[in-house]
Amino acid sequence: MDLSQIKMVVTDMDGTLLNSKHEVSSRFFEIYEELKKKNIAFVAASGRQYHSMVDKLDSIKNEILVIAENGALIRKQEKTLLTTTINQSEVHRILDTVRPLENVHPVLCSQNTAYVGGDSNEFLDMLREYYSEFQIVEDQKQVVDDVLKIAIYHFENSEEHIYPHVKHLEGDLKVKVSGTNWVDISDLNAHKGYALKKVMDEFQIASNEIMVFGDYNNDLEMLELSDFSFAMANAHPNVLKMAKFRTDSNDNFGVERILEKLL
Repeated sequence: MDLSQIKMVVTDMDGTLLNSKHEVSSRFFEIYEELKKKNIAFVAASGRQYHSMVDKLDSIKNEILVIAENGALIRKQEKTLLTTTINQSEVHRILDTVRPLENVHPVLCSQNTAYVGGDSNEFLDMLREYYSEFQIVEDQKQVVDDVLKIAIYHFENSEEHIYPHVKHLEGDLKVKVSGTNWVDISDLNAHKGYALKKVMDEFQIASNEIMVFGDYNNDLEMLELSDFSFAMANAHPNVLKMAKFRTDSNDNFGVERILEKLL
């Protein structure tokens, strides 16, 4: 595996760079400084909200490129490079689809905040891990802000309890099981692969010059863009099948171990 041509490293957050406690290791930040010395760019790509991502990467937030909301938003510092929104009629269609479901919690994600219902304190307590900025609203259908993504949460299992009810929206929208508890719905072009291709074109990065790490189905399109795609040991079976290489789990420094080899 010849890594001498690598100019950019891209990694997912939850289940990949973050451990099970949702932490970034101090080891990573040390490695990042070495990457910077070698002029290797770093991109964080997540289904998370932008504000939540930069909270986790606070010490380097002004230096890195951030692909947030599963590719619906690209930002560097305060500069927005791309937004891809959902048509408001589709937002209402999605809400009408999931509202009758039990124990299902939709989140309307915009560029600067998110909009949630206030009917479950347990859900709101959990939400604070993923959303640094959110507002409680009485009726999500009254939200007029541009919506980048609708993230839908189930406490037990999203693939079992949410996905079968929204699968029929595929074709018109991008529907992704993005974690054990989450399904994300967005515009067809709002995915990590679309956003990363924009970044690669902008910086003239070829497939053999980029290294990509991921663990879940919302990472598939961006993994496909790289000759050096890595699935975490804890990855979804689809990711293990797609990625060209494997590394250790997110709790065993899987990303850091490969980056040390790169250095």
